[in-house]
Amino acid sequence: MEDLGIKIIGALLTVILAFTVGMTYGGIVRKLTARVQNRRGPVIWQNFLDLLKLQSKKTNIAHGFMGHMAPVWIIISAGTVLMFIPILNGNLWFPNLTFHGDLIFLLYMMVFGSLGMALGAGQTGNPNSAIGVTRGLSQMVGFEIPFVLALVALMVQYKTTSIQDIMDIQAQTGTWMMFANPFAFLAALFASLGMFRYSPFDIVGAPAELASGPVSEFGGKYLGTMMSGGSIFAFIKLTLYVDLFMGGAGFGTGILATIMGLGILLLKTFSLYMVPVFYGWISPRYRTEQAIRYFWGWPTALGVIAVIWAIF
Repeated sequence: MEDLGIKIIGALLTVILAFTVGMTYGGIVRKLTARVQNRRGPVIWQNFLDLLKLQSKKTNIAHGFMGHMAPVWIIISAGTVLMFIPILNGNLWFPNLTFHGDLIFLLYMMVFGSLGMALGAGQTGNPNSAIGVTRGLSQMVGFEIPFVLALVALMVQYKTTSIQDIMDIQAQTGTWMMFANPFAFLAALFASLGMFRYSPFDIVGAPAELASGPVSEFGGKYLGTMMSGGSIFAFIKLTLYVDLFMGGAGFGTGILATIMGLGILLLKTFSLYMVPVFYGWISPRYRTEQAIRYFWGWPTALGVIAVIWAIF
């Protein structure tokens, strides 16, 4: 019973951590982007203020059942996936439901948020929503191929489909997967450029062109819920990359060990998060076909090489 209580508290702490980190990273990027563009920019905690404003508003527009379910689908999908991602290795306060085969499970579950958005936006009847959904699903087909190839390479190389096993292998050998199979890491890193949808891959929302794309008809609590789910998904993707390719984080079960583990996790995830941000600062927006061609070029080639590397 005591273990169950610790797991419940740990699950709540995990959700709070993911939400806070995701929202804060987004605020930092807004501030840094403004400074790069010679603007003052909003405060770092502006995302939290925006969320409070959105949640305080009432929405009188309804677009049918899926219009109501899309934000719920996104937040439930984010919470479910989060529970299967190891946060701190061997730490009692951040448990997870990892099992042998969870990597394959996550490959399926991580697309549910996008599918929920597509179904909800498709029911609004707004052409901006429809165009944004079409672009988003097309781009997802592009970056999912090198990402899946990178994960397949890891599964073949170490004969496991468990994230926890891959983290343990890195701890035992003292070598991060980004060095054990650099081609898989590079393929996954290039795929992450599309996952975070910063420029030049911001074709889904396409600022100043599509009026925010799929979320055009969503406002108030709907938009706030989507914003929360997106922040949690950002943390999920970053933590998954850290667990698979950078050894994860975690030093033990004590309070000091937990704080140190969280510090290392934040350092690694923020470093990864800045890669698509930096790339976006120097790149104009791609068209949909250009984005797909990009992911099916060098990233996919690196993914194929990574699988061959793993086999031989």
